Amino acid sequence: MKIPKNYILDTNVPKTANLAVVADGVTNENAKCVLSCVELIEKITSSKDSGLVLDSMDEIFDEYRGQLNLGGSPGQGDVFMKWLHDNRWNFPETDRVNITKNNDTYSEFPQHPELVNFDISDRKFVATSNAHPGKPCIYQAADSKWWGWKDALLEVNIKVCFMDEQYIETIYNRKMRG
Repeated sequence: MKIPKNYILDTNVPKTANLAVVADGVTNENAKCVLSCVELIEKITSSKDSGLVLDSMDEIFDEYRGQLNLGGSPGQGDVFMKWLHDNRWNFPETDRVNITKNNDTYSEFPQHPELVNFDISDRKFVATSNAHPGKPCIYQAADSKWWGWKDALLEVNIKVCFMDEQYIETIYNRKMRG
């Protein structure tokens, strides 16, 4: 997998990578997604210029810290958390973008009729991408709601990169049917 110059990781990417060390965490259905997340995390943490974009208010970092192990184990997502904790202040200043909290959303969150019901907790990722001049892709692993918002996001120049499109589309369709 080629990593673009800049990108944003939804928290479920490192969390999905952690499934590789959980008993019964990897299934036939999610195996490709888990492996892709592990590989992406390995590439990020071994790169001198990771290209990871964060918000300057640390909302993304704080979400990671609340859901991953800062000690760096047992999974690859936890390795990412420790690496990020130890290295985030070494990122280029251009990869720490300002976003402005505005009640339960952000001024940088794009206006689009199909994004009105977008998850409040995930708006920080979209606002951060939108505020960055390169509009970095947001990597997504297991939150199928993003599959339903991908076209509207693309219309406002925000791209979502799914770790395994077939997996996420299957989950999305299953939820839509039932």
